[in-house]
Amino acid sequence: MQTFNLFPQLFSYSLLAPLILRVVVGFIFLNLGYLKMTKERPGWISSLHILGIKPAGFFTGLLAAVEVLGGLLLLVGAYTQLATLILAIICISELLVEYKEESILKRDMVFYLLLSAICLSLLLTGPGLFARDIPLL
Repeated sequence: MQTFNLFPQLFSYSLLAPLILRVVVGFIFLNLGYLKMTKERPGWISSLHILGIKPAGFFTGLLAAVEVLGGLLLLVGAYTQLATLILAIICISELLVEYKEESILKRDMVFYLLLSAICLSLLLTGPGLFARDIPLL
């Protein structure tokens, strides 16, 4: 059975797709971690305190550091599967918190759902081109 594709020649560039996702998500997590360390820190501390996570200040800093480190690893393309697994768990956790209590995090659930889906996609597909951990085929 023959399939119809508008641009079949673009399939030869399929390793660029994970690269694009990896770089964009890396910058997003760098930004999210930076915000947790600076402007949004008091809000995150109070949110974690409301959720009963103590010491809230420590865990806010830890969460910010993990997001910044994960973002850097994604940008470089090192340990991509480990980084995306950890970041997907963080995103799914924030998605569940947002689902249960919208007023705590004040972000859109779709944002966390999209980040989770991209992280899980990178976990399954790998880092794409220009990465340090390209698997040997």
